[in-house]
Amino acid sequence: MSYRTRILNLIIIDSIIVLVSIYMSHFFLNPFAAYYEDNRVLISSVILLVSHHVFSYVFGLYRKVWRYASAEELVGLVLVVTSSIVLTAISQKVMFDNIYTRSLVLTFLLHLFLLGGIRFWWRFTSTVLFAIKTKEIRSIKHKRTLILGAGSTGRMLVRQIKEHPGTGLKPIAFLDDDSSLQNFNIAGIPVAGKVDDIIKVIGKYRIEHVVIAIPSLPKTRLNEIVSKAKKLVENVQILPMIGDLAVGKVSVNQIRDISIEDLLGRDPVELDTESIAEKIRNQTVLITGAGGSIGSELCRQLCLFHPAKLVLLGHGENSIYTIEMELLSQYKGQIEFKTEIAEIQDARKMIDVMVNHKPKFVFHAAAHKHVPLMERNPEEAVKNNIYGTRNVAEAASIAGVDTFVLVSTDKAVNPTSVMGATKRLAELTIQNLDRTSDTRFVAVRFGNVLGSRGSVVPLFKQQIEKGGPLTITHPDMTRYFMTIPEAARLVIQAGALARGGEIFVLDMGEPVKIVDLAKNLIKLSGFSEDEIKIEFTGLRPGEKMYEEILNKDEIHPVQVFPKIYIGKATEEDANELVQQVESVIHDKEKLRETLLKLTNKKLDNSSKKKEQQQGKDLDEMVTV
Repeated sequence: MSYRTRILNLIIIDSIIVLVSIYMSHFFLNPFAAYYEDNRVLISSVILLVSHHVFSYVFGLYRKVWRYASAEELVGLVLVVTSSIVLTAISQKVMFDNIYTRSLVLTFLLHLFLLGGIRFWWRFTSTVLFAIKTKEIRSIKHKRTLILGAGSTGRMLVRQIKEHPGTGLKPIAFLDDDSSLQNFNIAGIPVAGKVDDIIKVIGKYRIEHVVIAIPSLPKTRLNEIVSKAKKLVENVQILPMIGDLAVGKVSVNQIRDISIEDLLGRDPVELDTESIAEKIRNQTVLITGAGGSIGSELCRQLCLFHPAKLVLLGHGENSIYTIEMELLSQYKGQIEFKTEIAEIQDARKMIDVMVNHKPKFVFHAAAHKHVPLMERNPEEAVKNNIYGTRNVAEAASIAGVDTFVLVSTDKAVNPTSVMGATKRLAELTIQNLDRTSDTRFVAVRFGNVLGSRGSVVPLFKQQIEKGGPLTITHPDMTRYFMTIPEAARLVIQAGALARGGEIFVLDMGEPVKIVDLAKNLIKLSGFSEDEIKIEFTGLRPGEKMYEEILNKDEIHPVQVFPKIYIGKATEEDANELVQQVESVIHDKEKLRETLLKLTNKKLDNSSKKKEQQQGKDLDEMVTV
């Protein structure tokens, strides 16, 4: 049905309702009167009819989709009917010096009842007919679903499920910690208890599916709930944060499975990326390593601020092509995308790229990051992470780039690995450049990124698919974790806060035990620890038991932004240190030793012995 046809039908139906209401009210009050001959009745009818259509237009009554009608639409109906009756009463007083109160009150009630009744009947029949006509829906076995949270998110979810029977879900009960809701029904669904009653309620109501609809639920609490629910039901899902959805747009297809990110043990840090919109908009931005996990997410998030041009630089043609196609599908015609297939070790090429595109911001995400591989190939880590960073940074300075942001790592703090040591020297290199260049050079340091290439999570998932075991180096090993979007936001935020020479660090909360991460993944995959074993294999070369984010002497006493710390710039001469590295680059053992000695002067004999002892302790361990 076209928009015009629908509006015409509504006007005709409403006109009939208005006339029926006013003449029925007169008939009920005085059934034997010749009211159709009374000019006062005719005039009042015309006024009421015209005013109804005027106020229906003013309050948008004809623009409502009644299949999705709610309390808001009911308020609109009341406003239209009340306004038209009040205007009719005023007209009667002016024209006839009298208000026919009883007739108008009865007309109001009939008018509202018929107007609302036909619209909500429309909604009811539309929903029923939709369900009847969809053959696929009739064949679906609806899972008995428990919804945690009877607040606005939970209520919207129930409404969406009822309006979309094809989801295969059937709301059976709510759980909510609000005492005032207990033993009441909401949208026809009982509030069967508090969240702690989940095990009892699942058994009592024969629940097959659980959906968590509590946006403010702390991560530790979420972990506890998932652990309980997974013992009895296979499917536990969650709705996204309500702030991440458009108002009123929570829908069934946005329910997702619980992910390992949900069970980190801390809430994700949300940064004020709006503060950088003014700097990024209509500017040219270049990202190195644009095809990687962090680089590609940087591209996605930077596009939200509408730069004029985004330059995607990387050495892997497939990954660059993939991210280019993804961005073009969303922003073609809005943002200009340029791709550069290049090696950051090629200094001449880096200068050509920078001078040609003249970016205002450069985000340097290209690097070798795999710890064990870099232990075996230290010279390649030096070439890429140190020389490559120097090439890109010097080219940025020559081209007059405004801000250069280096993506660094927590492994650069007191490094025990070649990878960490080379990233520390990369930090020192750009800090040295910052003292002599008009370009602002800063570094961003964060911990392990869930889901990135080389992350432990993809490895664990592969091991689970093969039936185990999950291999962990040490039962006490801990790491700081963050999500890929968090990491990208931190990098972008650093670009906005940069004054030059800083190392920005995200407050990542408490570190997570790798063994706990593994257990959560086993649980989320639908297995028990009896089915998927965990084995401890011993520390690998270059690995640390505990990661750090900042040295104690690096920490600035004041946060520059909520949850962001800033590291103090050092006065070390990076050029002199790099020269010492260059002198032994062809001797892997000397190179590894020199890198650690130059970047980790605090690694004394006692700490070395501690790391060695932690490795020996594993000889006595058994598979769990």
